Amino acid sequence: MTRPGPSIGLLGDVMLGRAVGTALASTPPAELWSAELRELTAGLELLVGNLECCISERGAPTRRIARKPFFFRGPPAAIDALAALGVGAVSLANNHALDYEEDALADTLALLDRAGIAHAGAGRGRDAARHGCAVAAGDLRVGLVAVADHPREYGAVDGRWGTAYAALSGGVPAWLRGEVARLRASCDVVIVLSHWGPNMASAPAPWQQAAGAHLQRAGADLIAGHSAHVFHGAAWTARGPILYDLGGAIDDYRVDPVLRNDLGLLAIWRPRAAPADQVELVGLRLEFAFTGLAHDEDADWIAARLGSACAALGTGVRRVDEQRFVLLPTREDPR
Repeated sequence: MTRPGPSIGLLGDVMLGRAVGTALASTPPAELWSAELRELTAGLELLVGNLECCISERGAPTRRIARKPFFFRGPPAAIDALAALGVGAVSLANNHALDYEEDALADTLALLDRAGIAHAGAGRGRDAARHGCAVAAGDLRVGLVAVADHPREYGAVDGRWGTAYAALSGGVPAWLRGEVARLRASCDVVIVLSHWGPNMASAPAPWQQAAGAHLQRAGADLIAGHSAHVFHGAAWTARGPILYDLGGAIDDYRVDPVLRNDLGLLAIWRPRAAPADQVELVGLRLEFAFTGLAHDEDADWIAARLGSACAALGTGVRRVDEQRFVLLPTREDPR
């Protein structure tokens, strides 16, 4: 497989709170990730993920959502865990950014800024939260727009910290289309990072497929989704790929033996490559507070699941190594 031009890595949910945060008190941050995974990501020009927690030593669990069961806050050392994997940008538009309220979210942005990790999807006030960012991937200028479809209670309002919220099941709002178009005018490529849909859903809903197509028409070159904690199949339209959900990247969650939320995907996108070489999907195995590449039966499970899930969306998958797959625009390999 030829690999022309810069490579952009995309991860799903990166949860560095609870037991993962506790592990950081005694484990060097780099050791949350296997050496072979770190070696792989070291070869990327840019790595982006969804930061599924705040990072702070301040705050108390929010009361703005009744009966909320889970609250995620990572320690400041979580920044070092991101840096150890080579993460250069994160989405903050998700359902855990405000788990410890506004001071903790403000700390998160300050710590990311200090570490030189770009971010989109949260801020003080609606405009700041919705504002995308531009980052470099080699000689490419990459625009990142982040949005969450839940919870409404975390959406930023004037003068208050919060996330870039949009009820995507009802359509793509004008502000989101406008932000994609703004970055489209100044960037080589635009990626939309969408935290959408319910946990443990195994396939994209019709409204997610409609929203993805709408975002592509607005100017998105790639859509990378997360939220379900299990990976979905990917679609490929005339505008390009839609990765509906990449699953988890690291966490401490209970494992569903059927849905296998302990298996996720790292997507590697090479925008300048031919379509049949443009998107590589790498299988990940999530253990308790540790993530590496998938092997043996885990890699085979990913292969079977990925093949059927993509076929349902009209795309194909070619296995090129034990846990590495190339996404094909159609079910048949064009070569």
